[in-house]
Amino acid sequence: MWRKFPTCEIRQALAAASATKSAALVVAILCVAIVNLGARGDWIVLENCRLIVNPANDGDSFHASAGEKEYIFRLYMVDAPETDEMNPTRLVEQAKYFAITVPQAIEVGQAAKEFTREKLSEPFTVFTRMSDAMGRSKLERFYAFVQTKDGDLGEQLVRNGLARIYGYKAPPPGLKNSRLEIEKLQQFEDEARQEKIGGWGATAGRLNTRAQKPTDFSVFVSGNKGRLRPAPLASPFGRVSPTPIPVAPATSSSPRSTEKSHAKEKTALGKIDINTATEKELTTVPGIGHVMAARIIAARPFRSADDLKRISGRRIVPLLLSTQQLQKSR
Repeated sequence: MWRKFPTCEIRQALAAASATKSAALVVAILCVAIVNLGARGDWIVLENCRLIVNPANDGDSFHASAGEKEYIFRLYMVDAPETDEMNPTRLVEQAKYFAITVPQAIEVGQAAKEFTREKLSEPFTVFTRMSDAMGRSKLERFYAFVQTKDGDLGEQLVRNGLARIYGYKAPPPGLKNSRLEIEKLQQFEDEARQEKIGGWGATAGRLNTRAQKPTDFSVFVSGNKGRLRPAPLASPFGRVSPTPIPVAPATSSSPRSTEKSHAKEKTALGKIDINTATEKELTTVPGIGHVMAARIIAARPFRSADDLKRISGRRIVPLLLSTQQLQKSR
């Protein structure tokens, strides 16, 4: 099931409550709205969104307005390269994925940013469950599927070689799980690689070459209303927890498979470099599961213990940073 976010209804109800100076009524209205969204696990549909120009915008994350409200959205399941050198660790990973140099990866990131700006130059639709995508801005960032007039934005980025299949997965609107969407993204990536376009053609001077073959991108808005059945949340006040899907470049067109989990090997305290450790290495630390590891990776780089505390809490810090590192961070 999907429904449009009733912003105007909530605003009208809040205005009425404020007029009567009833704080309890205001709280009740907000709680009803939150419980209604959370308990049913609905996709919130924000139509006629507009891109807001912001220096922090890039290929997969951007500021947007829906009515009078501003949001930051982060695309599910895809990751466009960085546009500068602020996150060298991730840049190295992205460059390795496309088999290009770090400077070339930055060029791909800048091309992805421009591609997204062009695609969002006209009104677009956002599907979100308000799942926290973290980020460094004071304004909260949410994961989302974004529909342009040409279809799903994430698919278009991958099809044009401007993003890798990596990040957080969630069943797209209309699907019961994310497997089919991952397979579709894999197909698009294989086609982009074969055509040597975007990041796959950066070394051949084809960075700005776009896919010529007509592609059937997903359109979640039309014809799928009766098929949307998102899984209900465990708590009426909870949020959907997206699952990380780090994906390495494939050598064939077959769908990527997920590695089976193994028993954890204990890691000595303070022996992990928090800014470079892989998800597997992080999960060997007692108290850190795959979700926490993914959150840590997404929030890099950490420059102090306080930065890490905001993500993982105080009890995790000593497990990841040595005493010497903690002292340096003060």
